[in-house]
Amino acid sequence: MSIMLGNRKLVVDQHSEIYRELSPWIDADFWNPKDIELIPGAIYVFCRESVNYYMTKIKQLADNDQVTVVIDNAAEGSETLATWCVIKGLMPLIEQKRILLVGGGDMDPAKWPYMSFEYFLPKIFDFDENVETSNCLDEFFQLKDKPYKFLFLNGRIRSHRKYLLERFRINGLLDQSLWTNLDTNLVLVRNLPQKYWLDYNNLEDIQLRLTHQGQDLMNQAIQLKYLPPEYEAPAFRSQIGLPPPVTTGFAKQQLFNNTWGDAVINGTAYRDTYFSLVTETVFNYPYSFRTEKIWKPIGVGHPFVAVANRGFYRDLQNMGFKTFGHVIDESFDQIDNSQDRIERIAQVVEDLCQQDLASFYTECYNVCKYNQQHYAEYRHRVPQEFPQQFQQFIEQNQ
Repeated sequence: MSIMLGNRKLVVDQHSEIYRELSPWIDADFWNPKDIELIPGAIYVFCRESVNYYMTKIKQLADNDQVTVVIDNAAEGSETLATWCVIKGLMPLIEQKRILLVGGGDMDPAKWPYMSFEYFLPKIFDFDENVETSNCLDEFFQLKDKPYKFLFLNGRIRSHRKYLLERFRINGLLDQSLWTNLDTNLVLVRNLPQKYWLDYNNLEDIQLRLTHQGQDLMNQAIQLKYLPPEYEAPAFRSQIGLPPPVTTGFAKQQLFNNTWGDAVINGTAYRDTYFSLVTETVFNYPYSFRTEKIWKPIGVGHPFVAVANRGFYRDLQNMGFKTFGHVIDESFDQIDNSQDRIERIAQVVEDLCQQDLASFYTECYNVCKYNQQHYAEYRHRVPQEFPQQFQQFIEQNQ
């Protein structure tokens, strides 16, 4: 690594989410930040949790002109990382480029010295189940009479998920979908302190509204809903039954035994649905964050409607992926207002479900096949290209 970075040493936190990608070029690593020694000219990479525990020490290190400090949180989107930086008082050091950021989503380049890393994209095929499902694309497309219209998986409750769950519950579409909800907590956006607003002008930018018969549905609890056992990954089926792991609160940790179970694909859920309704993590924040939620249908070759930030489709297309504009009106991707965008997405899904979904599914085949092949190539490129991208990122911010 010293050759790549002008003889500068690279020192990396063993908890870092980019440790695997940087490992061939690491000069030294550490388990606990309190054990690190100052190496003049070195580049130090810390995971966000280490900074939480050793904030004072790492701030002092970042204030030293002889070193470069990088904070990595590639498994979280830029909205989470940016909010945390503001709350922790890191902005003066970030504005001076004494702290650089590596996140999983895009950020405003005029404000943040950051690089985005597609953390989730290459990791989906670390699971044998997902590889097996990806080999079934042609078999799945031969089945035109499917028991459910769409796959609709939801983990932690967020305002855009809550909106669609309630809207589709009212009009009966939930009963026609294969859906989950693993969180019964309320969406308390209206109580969000202003320091969390980031690039929003006011709470209207992030407070979605939905009323029915005079009731505010956004502030009513919704039931937990697990997949039927035959659609859950075999490793987690034993958690579903009577009684279920939990009946209120956030159920994901118990369901998946504190593993990344939501990344594991059971092919029957994709075989038995015509498309995925993907509720990504980020909806209101104006920069894309792509997680396992979108890479699962792309990797296995499933049509999708993505519920995400403005420009999410544009950014996917800029990566070389295709979407389904020939059969779906995807103009919602350019709607800036969050309320208008979620309502348009809901209408698109409702209209789609009134169509001949077997014909729709057939017309999606070529795009799904292309995306799957492009994904297979892209997932190898991401870790291969990361070291050079990291080098350029450091050089550009010196």
